[in-house]
Amino acid sequence: MSEEAKYKRVVLKLSGEALAGEKGYGIDPEVVDSIAAQIQQVVEKGVDIAVVNGGGNIWRGLAGASKGMDRATADYMGMLATVINSLALQDALENRGVPSRVQTAIEMRQIAEPYIRRRAIRHMEKARVVIFAAGTGNPYFSTDTTAALRAAEIEADAILMAKKGVDGVYDSDPAKNPNAQKFDHLDYIEVIQKQLNVMDSTAISLCMDNKIPIIVFNIEKPGNIVLAALGEANCTTVGGNK
Repeated sequence: MSEEAKYKRVVLKLSGEALAGEKGYGIDPEVVDSIAAQIQQVVEKGVDIAVVNGGGNIWRGLAGASKGMDRATADYMGMLATVINSLALQDALENRGVPSRVQTAIEMRQIAEPYIRRRAIRHMEKARVVIFAAGTGNPYFSTDTTAALRAAEIEADAILMAKKGVDGVYDSDPAKNPNAQKFDHLDYIEVIQKQLNVMDSTAISLCMDNKIPIIVFNIEKPGNIVLAALGEANCTTVGGNK
């Protein structure tokens, strides 16, 4: 492992919207390639990296449920949306010569491996990027919770929580309040008590129980994924050492 990398193994959490770019919907190939290029740099630094994608650029389970759709059905549709995003990212990585594997919590052998913890770890030990798709395989759980769960399972040193438009966690929305204050560090319990928009409470609790730091950074700043993996990004750290 490179001496300059702060973490040996990380989970990168991407929102579906991050893959949509300026379009706000669907998949922007240029944006996906840019993310793949940064992931390639992380691998070249000797850091094991796994990725969890959201699916909000294609479908949101909660949105469907709010309009009368069965919640479980809506959530399963959201899980399938994450698979589409994961295959797009895998394609971009493979085009750059970066070996990668998509592992899904819902079995679909024609296009991806089933999620097997030991196999995922073995892939990362061989410098392959593992992309965890289809959430946890269960409705009512977010992809934030998937990131926390998989990070615990593969013994990741940190979760890199990519956000659009903000370089960390603020006490109010910086887009609406020019005097919003950014936090450099937060304890897990503060995030829950102050209802800060980092991850949902289930995901935060999982990170707290397993002492997994969360690095909240701006995905739109070029090179920031690499800086976050190296511990050098302008960010907010939740948990970990101050």
